[in-house]
Amino acid sequence: MDILGWLIFFLALNLVHFGGTYRLYKTAGKNPYLALIPIYNLMVHLKMIYRPTWWVILFFLPTINLIMLGVLWVETLKVFGKSKTSDSLLGLVTFGLYIYKVNYQKRIDYADSFDRSNRSSIGETFSSIIFAVVVATIVHNYFIQPYIIPTGSLEKSLLVGDFLLVSKFHYGSRIPTTAVSLPLVHDTIPIIKSRSYLKKPQYPYIRLARIQKIRRNDIVVFNWPADTVRQFFVSEARVNKPLDKKSNYVKRCVGIPGDTLEIIDGYVYIDGGKNVLPDRAKIQVPFFLYNNNGVSSKQLLEAGITDFH
Repeated sequence: MDILGWLIFFLALNLVHFGGTYRLYKTAGKNPYLALIPIYNLMVHLKMIYRPTWWVILFFLPTINLIMLGVLWVETLKVFGKSKTSDSLLGLVTFGLYIYKVNYQKRIDYADSFDRSNRSSIGETFSSIIFAVVVATIVHNYFIQPYIIPTGSLEKSLLVGDFLLVSKFHYGSRIPTTAVSLPLVHDTIPIIKSRSYLKKPQYPYIRLARIQKIRRNDIVVFNWPADTVRQFFVSEARVNKPLDKKSNYVKRCVGIPGDTLEIIDGYVYIDGGKNVLPDRAKIQVPFFLYNNNGVSSKQLLEAGITDFH
């Protein structure tokens, strides 16, 4: 979706918001036409449901904004007299359109003050889970993300199954481009093994400011550009994924833009000079052993050789 498409969608969303809330604004003592003003209407709405106005920031963070919309719908229903579990479920299932019913009913009840201490234990537990998911998603998307290495391309530096915590802000955090996806998972929902995202709409590519540049021999995690598989080591039909949902690869960055690379006798030369690897990095060299009587794995192990097939 291009910028014009997003602008039209954004304006249409505000019209839908106005149509379903203008009487609620009036009942809460607000000018109903404030519901038409983009962003400011959200700030006013948060005050109406007794939530801090800084929450407006969360509505502009991909993935998190979907969670916050659900919170907004449920909290709006509660302050306007619809506090039953069934009301909350209807608000979520109808994607907030259940609020229209409240907006157009003859009598609208508004809580001038809202005491959250009377909430049920289920409600408190649900709120705690939502809060934890929002915080974890912010950390996951913009600060630090965990990964597990699936392949052996970086042995001996990193091994298959190693658990990594990777900084996302050193090179500049990339804003997720997929607008609708489940939080805290990549491209597949665990257990049921189905896709965890919708391919459309897509946000434009945006990367936040970095605190350092990529240096030669840094180990980096990135989305494999040509990726067409849903999961590693499973043979299946081609899968076309959005950029941020392509498979994660971990590799050593040998060259940076402008470098000239050559490989001579298995060694990398950058701009004519031999690449100097860190102490823990070793060049992998395969050896093939042949014997008419076979090769004894026991003797190989006794000799201290473990990497063999």
